[in-house]
Amino acid sequence: MLSKLQKASDKVGLFLQNKPFSIAWLQFQFQRHFHMERKNSSKVQGLYDFCKKTFTPSGTPPPSSQAVRDLCSLLDTVGPADVGLEEQSSDDDRGLGFSGLYGLNRVARWAQPITYLDIYECDSFTMCIFCFPTSAAIPLHDHPGMTVFSKVLYGSMHVKAYDWVEPARFQETKGPGYRPVRLAKLATDKVLTPQYGTSVLYPKSGGNLHCFTAVTPCAVLDILTPPYNEDAGRKCTYYVDYPFPTFSAVNGAEVSNEKEEYAWLSEIDTPDDLYMRPGVYAGPAILV
Repeated sequence: MLSKLQKASDKVGLFLQNKPFSIAWLQFQFQRHFHMERKNSSKVQGLYDFCKKTFTPSGTPPPSSQAVRDLCSLLDTVGPADVGLEEQSSDDDRGLGFSGLYGLNRVARWAQPITYLDIYECDSFTMCIFCFPTSAAIPLHDHPGMTVFSKVLYGSMHVKAYDWVEPARFQETKGPGYRPVRLAKLATDKVLTPQYGTSVLYPKSGGNLHCFTAVTPCAVLDILTPPYNEDAGRKCTYYVDYPFPTFSAVNGAEVSNEKEEYAWLSEIDTPDDLYMRPGVYAGPAILV
């Protein structure tokens, strides 16, 4: 018995003598495990981790230029399979972006809505996907006080976007009940594909007011920070745009540059033909 106790004591003493080495070894194993987990984590998890440590509920301070570049680099690597989507061809134009949703029949494909997939939402940011059938559109709308990252995952999408002219310029319109129009400058008018990379709009630049129209079946991954919140003054408002001469000829308004770059925007109610429904996100789960 004494011999066994002595051996045990010797082992304890040896462990204590080598304690610094043991701690270093544990640290090494922890770091190795941590890096392996990071390496094996999904791209969606990487987006979540970055957004969680970077964005705030108030949107202040705004994302730094370095943070914008880093997030764009992450988004540029994301494809349909990374978020549980299957690329849709024009021959299977259902706007779903993923297979097997109740086997919708192709006879009614043009009546299919835009499908909204909620990936994650908190007070600081929203991650979501919009899946469009051909010709489906999200009307012109704004993102007050928000920064929005958009990455086309597959297909082609036409984007038209404006920024408000500052200081604000309004024109009254004729007739009772008509809302005044406000001058905006065209920021973007082009077709985006996955090869284009990530586009970014800011509170006062980059095309804060935009509309999407699907040229082909397509899907876009959006990250909005901070998210819409009416109580915080971030309400989504819809608009219709009018060519610059529509009102300026009557009211004598002038602009210094090309008139084609400007338009008058009028606030409208949420369009009745905005046909959108929720879908089920089928990509990798996020560990929060």
